Amino acid sequence: MDIYLVGGAVRDRLLGLEPGDRDHVVVGQTPEAMLAAGFRPVGRDFPVFLHPETNEEYALARTERKSGRGYRGFVVDSDPSVTLEEDLGRRDFTINAIAEGEDGALVDPFNGARDIEARVLRHVGAAFVEDPLRVLRAARFMARFAALGFSVAPETMALMRGMSASGELDALVPERVWQELSKALASKQPSAFIRTLHDCGALAAVLPEVEALYGVPQRAEYHPEVDTGVHVELVCDMAARLAPGDTAIGFAALTHDLGKALTPEDELPRHVMHEQRGLAPLRALCERLKVPTAHRELALMACREHLNVHRLLELRDASVHDLFARCDAFRKPDRVAALAIACEADKRGRAGLQDAPYPQRAELLRLHAATLAVSTRDIASDGLTGLQIGEAMRKARIAAIARARASA
Repeated sequence: MDIYLVGGAVRDRLLGLEPGDRDHVVVGQTPEAMLAAGFRPVGRDFPVFLHPETNEEYALARTERKSGRGYRGFVVDSDPSVTLEEDLGRRDFTINAIAEGEDGALVDPFNGARDIEARVLRHVGAAFVEDPLRVLRAARFMARFAALGFSVAPETMALMRGMSASGELDALVPERVWQELSKALASKQPSAFIRTLHDCGALAAVLPEVEALYGVPQRAEYHPEVDTGVHVELVCDMAARLAPGDTAIGFAALTHDLGKALTPEDELPRHVMHEQRGLAPLRALCERLKVPTAHRELALMACREHLNVHRLLELRDASVHDLFARCDAFRKPDRVAALAIACEADKRGRAGLQDAPYPQRAELLRLHAATLAVSTRDIASDGLTGLQIGEAMRKARIAAIARARASA
């Protein structure tokens, strides 16, 4: 068999990164020959097999021809006559269209190694426009590689703008949008995902609630960056810094200020009640993208409570308790730490304030721990009903908050 290592493993090695999954392409073979050699079939839409010993993926060389709308509308040809160059030619970006032979020699018909050196994300060919998912993949690769100095080639950005304007992105199913978004939120620089989609006009199609934030002004004394869209970019990057790889915190960072897009113009640049206004568009976004429940709940908490957490040191003891109660933090204590990080990302995700102290995070955890130390044994008394027990617990927890503050 003529076997080549392809895709991300080759790209990442050339970038000096730790390679991830190792994918291979097999040239000149049939499914029958792969089965006879002991490979296990796993491909649903085209012939992909698992190596009998390593479990690495081996796909037959193939071409793809557009046959319908969307990213699923393709006819696949995996005939043994398909060449390696033809297989590489169907790929999205030149940096992903490099193969490495078993002797270590590179096959690079589209100059992907040169683009890696130049730090450029460039499409392979005109067929790029046939798959709308590639717009999201370009943005996601930028989230991963922008920190290395990558930029999108101007001609690729022009194609992406045309794809966005054509309405082709409407064919993307929510699950694929969420998949690309969550991968971007787990990357080093999620802002590059948002900015790339914004710059090519795609953000309005896939995340209109976020697109609506661009151009919305904020008070410069609190937000030196002024533009709310830019603020969200900074918050997402700060969340990635504070909680690397945590997509729930990243999603909360992305969506915490959606309500600012709904502020009446005559109230700008102030955003009174933006926390409450943001809940409806956030719920709509979560419903549309089928966002996982844990992500949804944390995002709603961060949207509703982030100003309260910022004002934590001024809140009354009872108000602190009620914040915890609204977050169901007595039954689900782990969510308080995530909320605190999301709020810190908001406060430090501002131009020039990235290193500002945020004592509210540690204080929120300390006061929460004080309430968790209260048990029903502490308020046990004959004759208390269920409602009376609940009110007694509330008073005991408020008292615990007061003691913790007094002892600080």
